[in-house]
Amino acid sequence: MRHFLHLAYKGTHYSGWQWQPNAVSVQGTIEAALEKMLKKPMKIHGCGRTDAGVHASQYFAHLDIEENWDFDIVERLNRMLPKDIAIFDLIPTKEGANTQKDALNRTYDYYIHFRKHPFLSEFSTHYIGAPLDIEKMNAAAQMLTSHRDFRALCKSPDKVPHTRCLVMAAEIVEINHGAGLRLRITASRFLKGMIRLIVTKLLEVGQGKISVSELDTFIGRQENPDYKVLAPPQGLRLSRVIYPFLDIEPVHGFL
Repeated sequence: MRHFLHLAYKGTHYSGWQWQPNAVSVQGTIEAALEKMLKKPMKIHGCGRTDAGVHASQYFAHLDIEENWDFDIVERLNRMLPKDIAIFDLIPTKEGANTQKDALNRTYDYYIHFRKHPFLSEFSTHYIGAPLDIEKMNAAAQMLTSHRDFRALCKSPDKVPHTRCLVMAAEIVEINHGAGLRLRITASRFLKGMIRLIVTKLLEVGQGKISVSELDTFIGRQENPDYKVLAPPQGLRLSRVIYPFLDIEPVHGFL
């Protein structure tokens, strides 16, 4: 029977979500725990790929599993998994439901802090540089909703059938009484490296290196991106995924 795993993970020590040979991935770690628990090969399929070092405070993966166990599978799985992966629920769903293809939209958050702090180093990016014009950065973020093709903000545009995305909302707000920033962006899909490239460009706007209109033109030209500088991964987290048949509030921590 098809089920959705509702989970979260801290991506610091993983090569990303997707299984890779000779690397430690979130997918591979969960599959290994499932196989040990159920004593048979198990395959799970995630709602999307995250890069090395990127986190997810809400993530879904689907799997086919029989409901003939006589124990709390979520509790046992959590005991077997490392502390940087948490399973919140195992949700029965309709046959053929797909965590990646059926998602209506996904929301990512990117966090930046201005003062070095050891508690933030793995969950936020420490910005060192000239003061930022937050108002212009937010104007640039909101401008993203007017575009439909993000080839210029895709790390590997020639490796996908198309680079069209519907960005439904994008906003930068100050957090922690001005001690940091959060970019929140919701879209129908995201391209490889897209959000980290967006953050790089928004910082350039905030620093006065480019204007909002210049960024608008850059995206509109749909040229191959210059992705020599990607914003660091640790500030990025997948924070919400919504389906036509499933809309669950994220399980919030205190960070």
